[in-house]
This record gives sequence, structure tokens and C-alpha cells, in this order.
Amino acid sequence: MRFLIPLAVLSFILSLILASSASRSTEAPTGFDNKSNGVADDTTHQADQTKFEEVEQLSDGLGPLYNAQSCRECHQNPVSGASSQVTELRVGHQGPEGHFRTPEIPIAHGAEVISGRSLVNDRAICPNAAFPDKEIQERVPETETIRTFRLSLNLLGDGFVEAVADQTLIDLAQQQCKSSHRRICGQILQVPIVEAPGQMGVGRFGWKDQQASLLSFAGDAYLNEMGITNRLQPDEVTKLCNTVSEPNDTPGPDGLSDIDHFARFIRATKAPARDSQLASSAVAKKGYGLFDKIGCAACHVETLTTAAAGTKINGGTFTIPAALGSITFHPYGDFLMHDVGTGDGILQATREHYGHKVFQMMSGYLSKQDFESSRNKIRTAPLWGVRLRPRLMHDGASLTLRDAIQRHHGEASHVSQQFDKLKREDQEAIIEFLKSL
Repeated sequence: MRFLIPLAVLSFILSLILASSASRSTEAPTGFDNKSNGVADDTTHQADQTKFEEVEQLSDGLGPLYNAQSCRECHQNPVSGASSQVTELRVGHQGPEGHFRTPEIPIAHGAEVISGRSLVNDRAICPNAAFPDKEIQERVPETETIRTFRLSLNLLGDGFVEAVADQTLIDLAQQQCKSSHRRICGQILQVPIVEAPGQMGVGRFGWKDQQASLLSFAGDAYLNEMGITNRLQPDEVTKLCNTVSEPNDTPGPDGLSDIDHFARFIRATKAPARDSQLASSAVAKKGYGLFDKIGCAACHVETLTTAAAGTKINGGTFTIPAALGSITFHPYGDFLMHDVGTGDGILQATREHYGHKVFQMMSGYLSKQDFESSRNKIRTAPLWGVRLRPRLMHDGASLTLRDAIQRHHGEASHVSQQFDKLKREDQEAIIEFLKSL
């Protein structure tokens, strides 16, 4: 029982900190209606959505190695931009000094070796009619004994996440650690803002918090998931079978590239809506209180508030508009890295996520980040929209909410133990609360 007090204190302190900001803020709009949150008008938002849903072809630069042909393919349940059960494969091995090492994957019968990335693409564009004898499919070598799948993430509401001040997340991590006597300590990683050379920001996107901005995230995904080079990621993973000039993603008549449309689309999405009928039920309300009481809210933070409109973020490249400024939203997540016993041992590959040029330019800054300690840590999964996900946790290996709760160990060991000690009806109340999110 001794640990319940620090968790209760932590929750209370966090609520005071966040309430002071929330009292001057506006609630984020929610819904699954494909309408804008106000960042853009609905016509512009729908045009951006069309770009997000566009199926890429070989003539667009698809591949040579890739996982999907559109953004929507991985983010579509129940609407474009949401989560899905599509997974990606990541592998590596432990070096003789005990550190994680990215794989070396031979393709084209050993003619080339793919290195510097943990991602293994499921698809390739050849052999095809133009290259009947080229076979470049990636396969996992037996040497790569660290292996995992990762589910695609929800993107709805991420414009509000991007607009949270770095200092807010830093303060949250420090308060967690202090109030729990270092039992729960969210890790902050400073990562490159690719569109702002030389600038770093608090990572918050991706399972390893590898990106700080939505434009960086879009450029990363466009190359590594679809093989489309762009101004932020101009280098192909391999040039074998490649026939399209670089970068593949070039500005259109409006002066915007696809990655600009993707970022604006995500910024304009509404936050996932709750099941209002279930949320108002007595059992779900009881579950909410128990969720907080046993300590779940220490990491699954209910409420965050964005920085004020006019604040420059992302290394000065983006100014928070009125639609995202001083907005209160409810992600039930802290966007910090934690060890909850489910880590996959995969260290984020900096060259893969930031490109060769940024990696070389910022290697000194990156070396100061304690990436190695994050090997078995995963970003807290925000619980907004969790009721719409049939597979849970970062790898999709948990199939029920109870499975997911009881799988929590490490920093969350005491919380899962407290859940196990509850009466069955109280456990069910927590699960009903989660089903309302």
C-alpha cells in the first residue's frame, strides 16, 4: 500500500499543473467525420485527405523497397488517419560489446547489402517487365536474432500533440520521476527536426519517439514505408530497379509537396471521439476512478494542453495557428518512453529516420542522447480510440484489454499487481472505462 500514496500524489500534482493551463484553454474538437479541426477549411482538408489516400505507382517513384502504396493503407480504421492492424517488421542483433546493431541484409543475390536501418520492407518492385532478372526482396538473415512487429499508429489528433510545448513534456517526465520516487520515469529524447537543420526537439511521434514534428514524420514514412524520396529524405534505400529521378516527391502547382499535404492533413484532424453513451454510464465512471486510483494515469495522462497560438515550434519552421493554440485534449498518454516489460530490444536507427545528411551533420548531438537505454522502452500508447483496436500494445500481441493490462511489468509492475488485487467487478469496471475511450 505504500506505493499507492506516491501515485495518488503524482496524479493530483499533474492534475493541478494541467488544470491551471486547461482553465484558459478550449477543448479540442473530436469526431470521426473527416472534417477539419479548423487548421484548414474543409475543402482544403478533403484535398489533403485525397493526397493522403492516393495510391502510389512505379511512375511516382514507389519503392524499390516498400511496405505500402498509400498512407491510408496503414492508417484507416475507422477513417483515414486513424490506426490499423498493419504491422511492420524490425530486426537487428546484439554486437559483441552488448550494444544493438542494425542488420546487414543482402539483396540481388548479394550484389548489394542494405544497412543502417532496422526496418525490413515486405515488398519490392522487381522482378518486373523492365527488370526480369533483378530480385531485390529483403529477407531476414539468421544472424538477426532480435525481431519484432510494430503496429501502425493512430494519427488523428496528432496536430494537438505536436503543439504541446517541449517544456510541458520535460516537466511531466521530471514530475513523474520525483513523485514516484523514481519508480516511474518517462524518458525524454531530443531528436533532429529534419526540416530545421541543426535544430532538436522533444520526440513524440513513433513507437520510439523518433520524430518531433509531423513534417519530419511524414518525410520518414514516405521514404521508409513507400520508398518515395522527398526533400527531407532524398536518398533511396537502394537504386536497383529504380527509374524515377530524385526526389520523387516534388512541389505541385500550389508549391506544396506531398509531405506538406500529409502534415497539414494530420494537423487538421480531430481528436478521436469517445463512446458518449458508454462514457456516461455508472460502471465506466466507476472504472475511471479506479483507473486513476491504481496508478494507470501516471503514464496514461488524461489531459494535456497545447502552447499558445503564435508560438513558433519545430525549430521555428511552424507557427501554432489559432485552431491548435491553447487547446485542451485528452489522449490518455504522456508521449514519453517507458520500460513496461514489453520492449523489443530494437534501438532506433538514426540514419534511417533522419537521412544521411542530417545524421552526419548532427552525429555529435545525437551521441549525447541516451538512445542505448531506450532499447527496451516504448512510447506510452495513447488510449484515445483504444476501443477501436482489436490488437493491442506495440506489437499487437495482446488481444484483449485484460491481456494488455496484465502484460504491463517493469515500471508498471505495481499498477498491474494492484489491478490483479481488485475484485472482479472492479476490474470489469476499468475495462468498461477503457471501452469508452
